Amino acid sequence: MTAAQFSIDIMRVAADAARDKKANNIVAVDVSERLGITDAFLIASADNERQVNAIVDGIEDVIAEKFDLHPVRREGRGEGRWVLLDYQDVVVHVQHDEDRVFYALDRLWSDCPLIDVSESTTTPASVSEEPAETPEAE
Repeated sequence: MTAAQFSIDIMRVAADAARDKKANNIVAVDVSERLGITDAFLIASADNERQVNAIVDGIEDVIAEKFDLHPVRREGRGEGRWVLLDYQDVVVHVQHDEDRVFYALDRLWSDCPLIDVSESTTTPASVSEEPAETPEAE
């Protein structure tokens, strides 16, 4: 069993939102084989508490807009060190860089497959890679 396509789509949108807010080291992990309660984790980090909260706000806004989803649970928002957004099918972890190293979620789930959330995976297939031609001024 692998993560459902809907979960993967949410992960990619969340990763893009995190990237837009300058998150570091964005990783998506397919935990569907290990956990029966969720499909995937998105893990991202930031240099300071303010940036952690900005990333969380950006992710929540984009997921609400694109999927009309809101977290069923949010933990750690006040401290801004490790914020968890639980969307049931996916769980988003945004951590301060120091907490990311200390808790090592990447290592804890290292036996699970990764989900490709690179920027290129979210570009629609219909968008041309070549720049549009501009008309010459006359």
